[in-house]
Amino acid sequence: MKAGSMKIFSGSKRGRVRSESGGTGGNGRDDPRNFRWRANFVLALLVCGAFGLAYRAVQLQLKDHKFLARQGDARFSRVAEITATRGTITDRYGEPLAVSTPVDSVWVNPKELALASDQLPRLAKALKRDKTELARRVTSNLDREFLYLARHMQPVEAQKIRALEIPGVYLMREYRRYYPTGEVAGHILGFTSIDDEGQEGLELAFDHWLAGEDGAKRVIQDRYGKIVQNVEEIRAMRPGRNLVLSVDLRIQYLAYRELKAAIRDQRAKSGSVIVLDVATGEVLAMVNQPAYNPNDRDQIKAKTYRNRAVTDIVEPGSSIKPFVVAAGLASGRFDDHSVIDTNPGYIKVGAKLLEDRQNLGAVNLATILAKSSNVGMTKVALALEPAQMYGTLTALGFGQVTTSGYPGESAGLLPHYSHWRPVGISSMSRGYGLSVTPLQLAHAYATVASMGVSRPISFLRVENPPEGNRAMDAGVSRMLVHLLESVVAPEGGGKLAAIPGYSVAGKTGTAWKATAGGYATDRYLAVFGGIAPASSPRLAAVVVIDEPGAGKYYGGEVAAPVFSGVVGGALRLLAVPPDAPVNDDPTPVRQVATR
Repeated sequence: MKAGSMKIFSGSKRGRVRSESGGTGGNGRDDPRNFRWRANFVLALLVCGAFGLAYRAVQLQLKDHKFLARQGDARFSRVAEITATRGTITDRYGEPLAVSTPVDSVWVNPKELALASDQLPRLAKALKRDKTELARRVTSNLDREFLYLARHMQPVEAQKIRALEIPGVYLMREYRRYYPTGEVAGHILGFTSIDDEGQEGLELAFDHWLAGEDGAKRVIQDRYGKIVQNVEEIRAMRPGRNLVLSVDLRIQYLAYRELKAAIRDQRAKSGSVIVLDVATGEVLAMVNQPAYNPNDRDQIKAKTYRNRAVTDIVEPGSSIKPFVVAAGLASGRFDDHSVIDTNPGYIKVGAKLLEDRQNLGAVNLATILAKSSNVGMTKVALALEPAQMYGTLTALGFGQVTTSGYPGESAGLLPHYSHWRPVGISSMSRGYGLSVTPLQLAHAYATVASMGVSRPISFLRVENPPEGNRAMDAGVSRMLVHLLESVVAPEGGGKLAAIPGYSVAGKTGTAWKATAGGYATDRYLAVFGGIAPASSPRLAAVVVIDEPGAGKYYGGEVAAPVFSGVVGGALRLLAVPPDAPVNDDPTPVRQVATR
């Protein structure tokens, strides 16, 4: 019993001991101190993390803010250009001659687009380009960040490109110049480059006026280049200023039709017509043939876009004779009653023999001009001091550019009188040995028409007529206009320049074309310069037809009818009252429709 009892006790002791070691808190897992330690540790970690995040936030907001802002801006902030609109050009009554229309240009960042090279076929199809050529162009410009793919697309077509949402492909708003009148006013206006900068004509002369100043703004863009937000305006945009020309579009169209018909009918090489307002010096019309359409860049070639009326010089032939007569009248040696003996119908100057088509005998100055007598003009010119003749011609503007300011204007050629010899004086009295532009010649006729007052040529509308400079005595001018009326009389060489209901004063001109070593006797320049109405001049005009090839070549046959059609129509458009009775069988004004 004792032994058994002892065994039981021993087991109980071991159980108690086991119970004490394996009970609550026996292995330390349920000890409250351990729980608190673990909780404090986790809390410490959270506090440290919070402090770390706070420190990092402070660091990013304060210390690294500028750096991060720059990085963000570099990815999404852009400085966008605000393209300025070029000023509109209108005629004197507000009819648009040149306007700028909005277009879009497609450009890419080759580096960005190369990362989406699988999109190139879609882009090429939308641009109607060869995908191989497009891929080659993009990959060969990876060192650039800006590359044009298409310029001046219509906004509707450009939006199809935007809708593709191809990374690295962007649109830029630009403006394209459009000329509503096409080739009718092309030579006056000139044209602009693809960047809307003036290149020729009045677009170039007044580029500083027409061109505005581009603005700039800061924007936020998404990865497709869409503007998400306008941040700020960096520089304000200033649009170009409008330009009002002196041109009357109605007269411009009329001159264009008449000249084009004459060039076609006479199979001529080229031609020009200029119409000036006598009272203001304004250019009401200026046309050339062949013409070009500035809307079609394929037609923009030097031989077609140059304004022949301003840049080309010609020997004017007999159309210069009125100004030699003016020098004679101004000298006091001659007046409108003076008689010149042209017998026997020819004259020898040095080794040169000059002949008239018929012996006119002793005739007055009116007949010499009406019959364009070379013998009579030579005698008048040789009777003058060279300085007197030179002074009159220079006062009328020959040998110097006009005040038009037109780009590329030629000054012509008038040798100084110290180099003149009798043969040269005789040649100049017939329109050889000196060169003029059609604009210079028209200006001289306008000066005579304004009673000797030379007014500056203007391509801009003139609000208040300028006073001008006295180039010739008013009495001389009045006498000369009266003499020139005989040229357009029924027995004169310029009778086809007559305008029903209006008195006309003018002069024909026919000149051989200069060639290497002399003159070509089978190539001619036909000219007519005139004034209307002669009793109270309002318009002065010059018509030049170069190398007519249909059989007629005299100025009175080729150029005079164009003058009649253009100036006659212009007088009616301007509501100028008739000053002469209408003949029973008037010469009709041609109205030719263009095609």
